Amino acid sequence: MKNKITIVGAGFVGATTAHWLAERELGDIVLLDIPATETMPKGKALDLMEAGPVLGYDTKVVGTTDYADAANSDVVVVTAGMARKPGMTREDLVGINQKIITDVANNIAATSPNAIVVVVTNPLDTMTFLAYKVLSAKGFPKNRVIGQAGVLDSARMRTFMAMEMGVSVENTHAFVLGGHGDEMVPLTRYSTIAGIPMTELMPKERVDAIVQRTRQGGAEIVNLLKTGSAYFAPGAAVAEMVEAILKDKKLVRPCAAYLDGEYGIKDMYFGVPVVLGRNGCEKIIEVALTDEESAMMNKSAELVRGTMSALKF
Repeated sequence: MKNKITIVGAGFVGATTAHWLAERELGDIVLLDIPATETMPKGKALDLMEAGPVLGYDTKVVGTTDYADAANSDVVVVTAGMARKPGMTREDLVGINQKIITDVANNIAATSPNAIVVVVTNPLDTMTFLAYKVLSAKGFPKNRVIGQAGVLDSARMRTFMAMEMGVSVENTHAFVLGGHGDEMVPLTRYSTIAGIPMTELMPKERVDAIVQRTRQGGAEIVNLLKTGSAYFAPGAAVAEMVEAILKDKKLVRPCAAYLDGEYGIKDMYFGVPVVLGRNGCEKIIEVALTDEESAMMNKSAELVRGTMSALKF
């Protein structure tokens, strides 16, 4: 029987994720949005189906506004939510998206009780924690609720490393942990080019510049686009995670996972290296950190907790 993947939210990130997944032929795809969008998800789904003959994929893509069509999904990707607008506080965004994510999580629990859930909605770590709190009350274990952030942040860092050195991105490996925000933690001594730490191949000021650009990666694109935010790279990052899960690849990637003492952090979602397989987040990998790196992780965690404090239970 084919895998079934539901994407909740048919905006730019959701539709682009569906595009990357369709090309990989990982299973049937349901592109779901709210009833107010009427036929929009159906239009995007049909458009994706019509690209199949050109690109050579036979993926079935269905657009809908009814969660019944998403029943018994193997993986549910959550991109639904409002993006932060000028003048909107972090608390404002949390309040609006809390309502959306709570509704989405309850519908997932009712229609796909065995699914693995990948959350993309911002503020990422906080919304993933919220989804888990709702879903855990319905019997979902922590390994089946994961946040997508580190895969994207690491991809951005790899891009900047390759641009700096004039080499293929395939030669780069980056390791970005922490919260998905301005205090994320790019671990430069674990980030390599052809196996060589980047710190040995470029001067400190260039390393620092890449770290800063990685932290501002999302904001840089928002400023360039003027309206909206990134969607190609976030969608590709989600597709890599979904593929690792459905193919049981045991792929090690940084993701937002529920921590219960790992890295000295408890009861929150936070970016750490995990093993992705058919059971979702199958293992959290703890790496040795220097005092400086630990301080950065703690600072990042404090920022996430500050955002979490805006949740209303």
